[in-house]
Amino acid sequence: MADEIDLGASPENGFGDEPMPQVAIITQYVKDLSFENPNAPNSLQVQGQPRIDVNVGVNARKAADDVYEVELKISAKAEVDAGAAFMVELLYAGLFGLKNVPEEAIEPFCIIEGPRILFPFARRIIADAVRDGGFPPLMLDPIDFGALYMSQQGQVGNA
Repeated sequence: MADEIDLGASPENGFGDEPMPQVAIITQYVKDLSFENPNAPNSLQVQGQPRIDVNVGVNARKAADDVYEVELKISAKAEVDAGAAFMVELLYAGLFGLKNVPEEAIEPFCIIEGPRILFPFARRIIADAVRDGGFPPLMLDPIDFGALYMSQQGQVGNA
C-alpha cells in the first residue's frame, strides 16, 4: 500500500485556502526594430574595435484583466574614429498572464522576471540585425534586471 501525500492547500503548509499564483507567457513580439549603417560601405572596411554604447530600458503596463505587457527596449551604437559604424534599436515585448499573484508582486515580476524571460530572444534579434548589416554579431552580455530594479528603487527612495 502506497503512502498518500496531500499537497493541497492547508494552514499547516502555509497556503491556506488561497489559490496558487499562476504565470503564463501569452506571446512575444517585435514592436519596433531599426538598424542603421549610415556610413556604408566605408564603415564596413574600418579596422579595429568600435566603441559600443548599449542602453536598456523596461516598461510595463496592464493590458487587460490579469494580462500585462512588458516592453524591453535595447539600443546600441557603435562608433569608430571615422564616425558611426552602426545603430540598432529594438523594442521587444511580451504579454504575460498573471493570475492569483499578490498585488505587491506584480511590479517586480513585470520589471525583473518579464524582461529576464524576454532578453534571450531580444539578444538574438539584435545579434542577427547587426550581422545582417555586415558586422560581426553583437552579443550582449546578460543583464541583471533584479539589480537594475533595486538601484532604481533606491534612486526613487532618495529623490
